[in-house]
Amino acid sequence: MTRIGTSDLDVFPLALGGNTFGWTSDEAASHAVLDAFVGAGGNFIDTADGYSAWAPGNHGGESETIIGSWLAAGGHRDDVVIGTKVSQHPDFRGLSARNVAAAAAASLTRLGTDRIDLYYAHFDDANTPLEETVTAFNDLVAAGSIRYVGVSNYSAARVSEWIEIATRNGFALPVALQPHYNLVHRQPFEREQLPVVQQNHLGVVPYFALASGFLTGKYRTLADLEGSARRQMAGGYLNAAGLAVVAVLDTVAQAHGVSLATIALAWLRARPGVVAPLASARTVGQLPDLMAAATLTLTSEETEALDAASARVPE
Repeated sequence: MTRIGTSDLDVFPLALGGNTFGWTSDEAASHAVLDAFVGAGGNFIDTADGYSAWAPGNHGGESETIIGSWLAAGGHRDDVVIGTKVSQHPDFRGLSARNVAAAAAASLTRLGTDRIDLYYAHFDDANTPLEETVTAFNDLVAAGSIRYVGVSNYSAARVSEWIEIATRNGFALPVALQPHYNLVHRQPFEREQLPVVQQNHLGVVPYFALASGFLTGKYRTLADLEGSARRQMAGGYLNAAGLAVVAVLDTVAQAHGVSLATIALAWLRARPGVVAPLASARTVGQLPDLMAAATLTLTSEETEALDAASARVPE
């Protein structure tokens, strides 16, 4: 187990993403994935109130609802750490104080719980004064609705501003940052947010840890992307530099007798500040490769080879 920032949240060093729940995984498949994750030692579940509003027929909140029905069926609430986010649900856009309070209440209802362990501001809201948002999150901590504050997709400057406001007012400080970060997308996190993370002892929970499946090696040609739900996201990495990273992953994976996904996650887990990479599984069969990353250690030579290849990927 590893601890998230300055909190007392001890988590398995791999977070299970809930973005597939209610999208590419129905309720039964999602419950099976959650059962297998916890059965294998996992305890950190990540979702958002907006998941998965983008899917045809969905409105948002589907992932939280499925997690809530799983919690009710299995009685796992005290065994897991739940992180969710606010600002993107169609009914709760933005981070005004009123919206944050209403969205949190709706998330608690869907999850069927009395507290959210880690509540993220999902995307910065330029239309709401940051002090109002920071105050709203602190009010939720004071009320016991959320245990800890996190921020996601915030610039380094805005993270620093949030921390300054919270410190000045004696409010709850953020303990976690969730950035877009992986082997083929290292910037701007390493250059801009990492110094803020280290200065303020934030725990990093990177999303798109497998670059929408690209780092699993299953997308190597345009033909491989045909019919994929992740075509638009993964396709952007399908170039010479991206494929060079996959080639190094191939070599390292063969040396360890594991999958490319395991190596990509192990590399990310060992990066400065990272508490737990975030990865999703559509089926139970995809979980073992993810879980294996929590205990695999790369050699210095393997890490250097991956560092060098990934540094050549254009921003």
